[in-house]
Amino acid sequence: MTLIYPLTSNAVHPARLSPAYRSTVKRAPQRPLIPIRHSLSELTGPVYGHEAVREHDNDLTVQAKGEPLGERIIVHGHVRDEDGRGVPNTLVELWQANSGGRYVHVVDQHPAPLDPNFTGAGRTQSDAAGYYKFITIKPGAYPWGNHHNAWRPAHIHFSVFGHSFISRLVTQMYFPGDPLFPFDPIFNSVSDEKVRMRMVSSFDLENTQPEWALCYRFDIVLRGRNVTPMETR
Repeated sequence: MTLIYPLTSNAVHPARLSPAYRSTVKRAPQRPLIPIRHSLSELTGPVYGHEAVREHDNDLTVQAKGEPLGERIIVHGHVRDEDGRGVPNTLVELWQANSGGRYVHVVDQHPAPLDPNFTGAGRTQSDAAGYYKFITIKPGAYPWGNHHNAWRPAHIHFSVFGHSFISRLVTQMYFPGDPLFPFDPIFNSVSDEKVRMRMVSSFDLENTQPEWALCYRFDIVLRGRNVTPMETR
């Protein structure tokens, strides 16, 4: 896979200024961006974190003394390049709200209970075929104050590192059929509906474990054709 970044990929990502998403009004650049070509050392520099992945870091249901509350789910898929090839040994991290829609973070003041048995964060590496897998709890929707009666659809944040820290994709995975989709300005900041749906996982009955956990598939395409949209920056 070439290290040259195709600038045409930028067209599918959310606009930096998305007025319905109020935070972007203050932080979006007011002048045209100036492209700065990356040097070879930047493109091939170190990526930290792979060696710190422990055996059960991809299972968010066994990180504490007891089981977390909520619906246990399996989330799996492949990290792929623009030609559909699996990208091996990729560091994949996730973070999310608990089943009540609350993050383990001091800034989160949503009056939903914290779960002492759920950290809401995990990591893993893709295998030789680019495959990754997490076991977690389905997150709940939560209010976020962007506008009147604003609620975020249930989602999981993903971070995927490439050759170095500067080659990183941060995106959100949503669940199929969520009734909050039409009302969420972050989800709709991706203007193309077909591209938007690349952030929606698919229900995977074949890999559901009977009487234990439902399963969702979420393939992540890093760039180029069929790229997964990046979070609004």
